[in-house]
Amino acid sequence: MDELEEIKRKKLEQLKLRYMKGGNKMNEDLLDVPIEVTDADMDTKIKKYPLIIVDCWAPWCGPCRIIGPIIEELAKEMKGEVVFGKLNVDENRETSMRYRIMSIPQLLVFKNGNLVDNIIGAMPKEMLKDKIAPYQ
Repeated sequence: MDELEEIKRKKLEQLKLRYMKGGNKMNEDLLDVPIEVTDADMDTKIKKYPLIIVDCWAPWCGPCRIIGPIIEELAKEMKGEVVFGKLNVDENRETSMRYRIMSIPQLLVFKNGNLVDNIIGAMPKEMLKDKIAPYQ
């Protein structure tokens, strides 16, 4: 795991701890960072948010590393409109098999709890925004 990924992981753990203890209540309707999605909570999260886009990725995947920062930027720009999630396919094989993830990065687009699109591959930010726009 490279240094940046380690820093992101530690920061996410700190935020989770603070949230679990009730400090700085997060308004989950206005998330501006991608949330972690796992096998255990996938169904809950796709039903919770009207529009959630789950980035299926792995740490060893070069194109995933390219699209990762783009997803983070879009989470900030589309705050309140779209929630972005990150699913590590190596750690969450059940969900990977369920949605037949064969290529990564792959974005699963869920609207009102239903899978409405699969976006496969890394692409520039503007192109990705254009692919997301019809679901907003």
